[in-house]
Amino acid sequence: MGETGDWSIDSHSGRDGTTGAPAVLTAETVDGYWDALMARDESAALATAWSALDCGVPAETVVLDLVGAAQSRVGAEWAANLLTVAQEHAATALGDRVLAALGGHPGYRRHAPAPRGRVTVACVDGEWHAMPARLLAEVLSLGGWRVDFLGAHVPGPHLISHLHESGPDVVALSATLALRLPDAHAAITACQAASVPVLAGGAAFGPHGEYARLLGADAWAGDARAALAVLDRPLPRPRPPHQAVDDLPHLADQEYTHVAANRSRIVSAIVAALQEQVPAMRDYTPQQMQYTIEDIDHIVRFLASALYVDDAALFAGFIAWTRAILSDRGVPPHALTSALDLLGTQLRDFPRATSLNAAGHAAMEARAA
Repeated sequence: MGETGDWSIDSHSGRDGTTGAPAVLTAETVDGYWDALMARDESAALATAWSALDCGVPAETVVLDLVGAAQSRVGAEWAANLLTVAQEHAATALGDRVLAALGGHPGYRRHAPAPRGRVTVACVDGEWHAMPARLLAEVLSLGGWRVDFLGAHVPGPHLISHLHESGPDVVALSATLALRLPDAHAAITACQAASVPVLAGGAAFGPHGEYARLLGADAWAGDARAALAVLDRPLPRPRPPHQAVDDLPHLADQEYTHVAANRSRIVSAIVAALQEQVPAMRDYTPQQMQYTIEDIDHIVRFLASALYVDDAALFAGFIAWTRAILSDRGVPPHALTSALDLLGTQLRDFPRATSLNAAGHAAMEARAA
């Protein structure tokens, strides 16, 4: 999936040109970089980015407002079914290679700030959207931080081992998909138990950082520039070791645990019931059936995450987004409605889950109105 709504970029493109002010990106540069990205022309993409640096555009602006903004557009166009998954992956990989090559430009670190400390930047366990964290790591490095960038999908035990070995001043944890919130919570509490404060960022934590605060992160930043500003001030001492239920008392009802532990069974039951309701499914190709199973699994996993943070709006927002995505791909809305109906049947003995599912239904109806 595309990576949008993350702490990797904001809406600014630099300052405009009074005497002595940094140069700004031009529309021609932005369009040229996008065209090179879509043509998968690595040489042209890199030449465009280097040309901006040649003209005096600050490195941070090139990183965030050229490469990062293009990545955000990639995600939006994938969601609108204007790019395939393969095209999105190719564009992301090319952008990553451009970032790696920017450091070779003689003006990239033209204004080296004083060293600030050491930070570990990592995606939470199961999170494969690495570009937002990659952009953050680059901005922090430009800002004077010594950065250990661990990349995508960092299992908790490996992250903690790294902290013990490297002794960073702070961990910056990135998560793009809200279904990673339980993994993010485990990572936050583990880092804090290792006496390292946590800065959380990424779309998974909510547009205003509401889930970062709920899960006990020591700080939150909505974009890379904000993260750099947050780290200008010392973070509070990490909280003492504690359990997930200490932050989220509603977990004591075990509804999240039930859904998470029985996800495969719930998905299989929904698929089997759908095949009875929609006989045409019996003629699906293996690929079509696999896509159907993956879509239903995604719904159940998002419901589990919404149960974890006890937020109906999280599940309702996901269902509204899913309906729009499926509509753009020619999938009729009744398929999603049927899946929610069958999910409700599976969860009828769980009041919080039933309430969340009802919020999903309401989001479908609101979208149709």
